[in-house]
Amino acid sequence: MLEQQQILFMQIRILRMASERFCLTLKATAELFKRFDVLRYIRECFGIFHMEGDEAVFEDVRAYLKAKGANL
Repeated sequence: MLEQQQILFMQIRILRMASERFCLTLKATAELFKRFDVLRYIRECFGIFHMEGDEAVFEDVRAYLKAKGANL
């Protein structure tokens, strides 16, 4: 699988996980990710993230959102 596909799959998995964990619709979660540029963050950190499980990536994304001022 190409790296771009792997990145996309990870972005989708983390988006779905965040939607479930934050009790938000997928649309609201996508808007949150867009507002705080989370998809770019996942893409730029993929070199490290692909070595971790989704739970660890999600926790990192949650910390990133909090650091950026997201109200979770």
